[in-house]
Amino acid sequence: MRAARPTKIVPTIAITLGDPAGIGPKVIAKTLRDPRLPRGFRFELLGKESGRGITLGKSTRTSARVALNALEEAAQGCRSGRFAAMATGPVQKETIAHLQRDFVGQTEFLARACGLPDDAAVMVLTDPKLTVALCTNHCSLKDALVRLTPERIVHVTKITRQFLQQRGIEKPRLAFAAVNPHMGEAGLFGDEDQRIVQPAREKLVEEKITLVHAPADTIFYYAVQKKAFDAVICAYHDQALIPFKLVAFQTGVNVTLGLPIIRTSPDHGTALEIAGQGKADHRSMLAAVQLACRLVAAKTKN
Repeated sequence: MRAARPTKIVPTIAITLGDPAGIGPKVIAKTLRDPRLPRGFRFELLGKESGRGITLGKSTRTSARVALNALEEAAQGCRSGRFAAMATGPVQKETIAHLQRDFVGQTEFLARACGLPDDAAVMVLTDPKLTVALCTNHCSLKDALVRLTPERIVHVTKITRQFLQQRGIEKPRLAFAAVNPHMGEAGLFGDEDQRIVQPAREKLVEEKITLVHAPADTIFYYAVQKKAFDAVICAYHDQALIPFKLVAFQTGVNVTLGLPIIRTSPDHGTALEIAGQGKADHRSMLAAVQLACRLVAAKTKN
């Protein structure tokens, strides 16, 4: 009598609906019907869109509650092992903040859900054309310069390097986008590049990691057009997202590093202004689910 073959465990990817007043439900529905969706995985949609109290194009406490409940369930499920990863639909931060005052973004929410401080989570946006990593996330520019430290730059650089190596780049080429114009012109336009960035680069050299330091007004040209770098480390949110969305708005993925769970997301927001108009492009959501599956497969293999 032959022994029964062990049942193969199929990983489940949680997909959160996001704010149902936006384009999240539509891009997710298109993604789940797309033949390019990876095989060998189960996909579970979280967030019940009853239609009651939901008006397309208008985020409300009701729609925000749907988004927040789904996010909470996904985080708990990833931590418990129910889900292998999550791909999150876009939410409206301002509306959720009416329900949870300290909410500033899904990235920080997930860090707290894992029992970690906000800055444990590193926001990376990636696409075949460009990868950027943020040293600071959702805060004012004034606060970003306070939070930017040599230690933070070292941490973000190392975790981004590890992420690229997991994706098959053995020796990632990394660069840092200067904080000030012309890298400060020897202090003429500020001293952050000398006072904060340079010590970080020296620490990385000790660990045999090279971080090129170049002016932000040219570094993205070399990264995108010349393929000179595999990732650009950025000091603050818009320094990274403006060039990234310029070249990869429809296909880019937001991935959260530094947490014990896998989370990806499309690189766009709720787009309330086009909700229900049939204009929503689902390619970024599809790319987010595809990347989540690849990261799960790589983790399982290792």
